[in-house]
Amino acid sequence: MGPPRTGADARRTARDAGHAQSSGARGGAFDRRRRERRGQGRRAGRRVRRATRSARGSGATRAPGVGDLVRRRGRRGEDQGPGGGAPLTVVGAGPWFVEARDGTLIAVFSSGRGRPLLVVHGAAADHTTFRTVGPLFGVRFGVHAIDRRGRGASGDRTGYRIEREFDDVAMVIERLAALAGRKVDVIGHSFGGRIALGAALRADSIGRLVVYEGAPPAERPYQAPDLRDRLERLLAEDGPAALFETFLSEVIGMTPEDIAAYRANPVWPDRVAAAATILRELDAESSPAAGLDALGGVTIPVLQILGGESLPAFREATEALDARLANGHVVVIEGAKHAAHHTHAARFVATARR
Repeated sequence: MGPPRTGADARRTARDAGHAQSSGARGGAFDRRRRERRGQGRRAGRRVRRATRSARGSGATRAPGVGDLVRRRGRRGEDQGPGGGAPLTVVGAGPWFVEARDGTLIAVFSSGRGRPLLVVHGAAADHTTFRTVGPLFGVRFGVHAIDRRGRGASGDRTGYRIEREFDDVAMVIERLAALAGRKVDVIGHSFGGRIALGAALRADSIGRLVVYEGAPPAERPYQAPDLRDRLERLLAEDGPAALFETFLSEVIGMTPEDIAAYRANPVWPDRVAAAATILRELDAESSPAAGLDALGGVTIPVLQILGGESLPAFREATEALDARLANGHVVVIEGAKHAAHHTHAARFVATARR
C-alpha cells in the first residue's frame, strides 16, 4: 500500500496502528498548522456555498468555487487556496457558465479575490490571451475572463449578430455583480473592447470601462475594402492559418518576424482554430449598433488605451470615439503595439488601474 494521500488518511492510519501524535514541538507545530488549514477550508467552503446559492438565484449555470481556481505556491511553498494569502491565477482554471438569451452557454474563468474585474478578449482569441496580465490584476481584483461565443469553452449559434455578444457580456456582468454585491470593472482588448462598449449600453452594473484599441473605425478603415473577400477565399483554398496570418499582417500590423514568433507560441493552434470567426466580425463593422455614434453614447467612465507604435487607424478611431464619449480619457503606452497586454504587461496593468 502506498503512502496516504491526505492528512485525514494519515490520521486514520496512525490511529489504526496505535500510534499517538507527537506531543513535542514538531507535533505541536503540525497541529497548529492543521487547525489553521481546517479553519481556512471552512471559511472557503462557506464562501463557495454562499456564491452557489447566489448564482443559482441569479441564473448562473454553476457558481465559481474552489475547484475553479488555480492555486499558486506561496513564498514558503505552502499551497495557498482561497483561504490563503497568495493571489490566484486565471490560466488553467475550470469554467462556470452563464446562459445567454438564446441559450448559448458562455464560459467564465474566475480567480482571485477583491473587486470584480471582467476581461474580454479580441478576435480569434479566448480567455488565455490574458495569461500574462491576469496574475498581475489578481493582486487587487477578482479576475473573471470569458470565452466569447464561438471560442474556447463557450457555445455558439448560427446567424451571428454583434448585438448577441453585447448581450452575452452584459449578462455576465450582471451575474458577477449579483455574486459580488457591487459593480464590475471591465477591460476589453481590441474587438473585445468594442463588445464591452456595447455591453455598457445594456448593463447597469459596470463601474468603469477600459478599452485597448477597440474603437470602431473612423475615417480610415482598419482594412482594405477587398480584405473580407480575400480572407474568405484564403479560408476556402488554403485554410484558417492563411486567413489568420493575412489578418495579422494587414489589420493588426504585425511584421513577418512577429508572425513567425507567434507561430511558435503554444496558443497558435487555438488561435488558428478560431480564425474563421474573424469573417463575421468584419461583417459586423457595418452594423449601426457597433458604430461610433452608437458606442459613443456610453456614459460611464471610459479609459481608452492606445499603443504608441500601433497603426494610424487605431489612433484615429480612438480619438474619434473619445470625442463622442461623455466621460472619456485616452492614455498612450509608448513603444507598444496592438498586443501591449503581452509585450508591456506591467505598464498595461498599471495604466488600466488608473
